[in-house]
Amino acid sequence: MAFKKEIVEIIEPKDVFVGDINAPVTLEEFGEYESDVCAKANEVVKKLLEDYDGKMRFNFRHFPMTKIHQRSLKAGEAAVATAQNGKFWEMHNILFANRRNLGTTSLKLLSKEAGVQNKKFLDDLVNATYGWQVQGDIKEGLDRGVTQAPTFFINGVKYTGKVTYDELSKAIDAALKNAKKKPAVKQKQRA
Repeated sequence: MAFKKEIVEIIEPKDVFVGDINAPVTLEEFGEYESDVCAKANEVVKKLLEDYDGKMRFNFRHFPMTKIHQRSLKAGEAAVATAQNGKFWEMHNILFANRRNLGTTSLKLLSKEAGVQNKKFLDDLVNATYGWQVQGDIKEGLDRGVTQAPTFFINGVKYTGKVTYDELSKAIDAALKNAKKKPAVKQKQRA
């Protein structure tokens, strides 16, 4: 008797964006959900997304500081799990709002609040179904020089300024100007 393999495609954190997918500026954050500093940065990002609507997209990558925040790893896994149901941004904001209460059972309840109807959600968390995706983000962050959360990149370039609305918006404005200067790349047509 042959067993039928079920192939499940996982949406990776690097492929989850908020904002216009064709925006000329990509703001990327390596962060975690238990950090007060990351929660403040999230408020800045929400305002930036509003003010740069159509000009900027946002990508959150997981970089849990587990020596300080033991529950941030599971919270990251929960965010990846909700992304599979198209509810990443909802869960992302709920996790920050509840950053002092991120136990596994609480994460299940928060996923329902985000609109996820997955009966396997708690099993997925307990079994670390999305642990590899969070670990992949950590590895990529380390490879790119991330040492703390939050760390931002604008169009792939590490941002070294203060994480304030004024400073980030200046950097985004500069990236927008830079994007306008670059000539469009012509694609070859295939015969």
